[in-house]
Amino acid sequence: MAWIVAVVLTVVLVVIIVLGSRPMKISREPDREGIEDAEAVQAYDRVSRWPIFTLERQMILNALTKHQPEGLLVDVGCGPGYLASRIRRRFPSLRVSGVDISDQMLVIAKHNWPSRSYMNLEFLAGDAQRLPFADGTVDFAVSSLSLHHWVDPRVAFREVHRILKPGGQFLLFDLRRDGPRFFYYALKLGQALLAPRAIRCTNGAVGSFWSSYTPAELKEVLITAPWQELQIQSGLGWMFAWGSKEQ
Repeated sequence: MAWIVAVVLTVVLVVIIVLGSRPMKISREPDREGIEDAEAVQAYDRVSRWPIFTLERQMILNALTKHQPEGLLVDVGCGPGYLASRIRRRFPSLRVSGVDISDQMLVIAKHNWPSRSYMNLEFLAGDAQRLPFADGTVDFAVSSLSLHHWVDPRVAFREVHRILKPGGQFLLFDLRRDGPRFFYYALKLGQALLAPRAIRCTNGAVGSFWSSYTPAELKEVLITAPWQELQIQSGLGWMFAWGSKEQ
């Protein structure tokens, strides 16, 4: 009897793995994520310290190291500033500017990383579609988990292209909506069991997944700007995009 139970459990496990590995096939629905209020902003600051977000920032830093950024780097959609501060510490010669549309997020970022204690690190108000930098003045632009919030990503990427110097680069990290089913359900379970109430109320994690793009959709958005080079790399439930402006 024991071998029968083992066979049945093995079959069940294989079925779960196969079904869970199948990619999600859902239409993009940005309205699944609610509008953040002051409580949600504070909650997002707290969860940004969780190990999963620390790991995400480490992945971005590892990717950045391959490109060795110099000069002025802009973090578009910087939120509470954790990535911008990590980049500044990893690359001491950089000047780093975090930009966010939310005044509440900027208050938190400036409190977390005050200019008197963190040299060459500043936080500015700005929309991804109207970045507060002159043409050709930025050496590198990064963005993490912000793309799915942008109202018009085509305009935003043209803005990134505008502010970059000739030969400047960008690196983007975000969720991908066609990730495996188990990744989506892990997000859903994590939101239900672990997320603060304010994030559950705004459907923060699950809503971000529904709002995200597929790699193919992202490519269609990116090619509206004349990048000299363009690469998109897919992970389990996330993706990286890198590009460089013509010289």
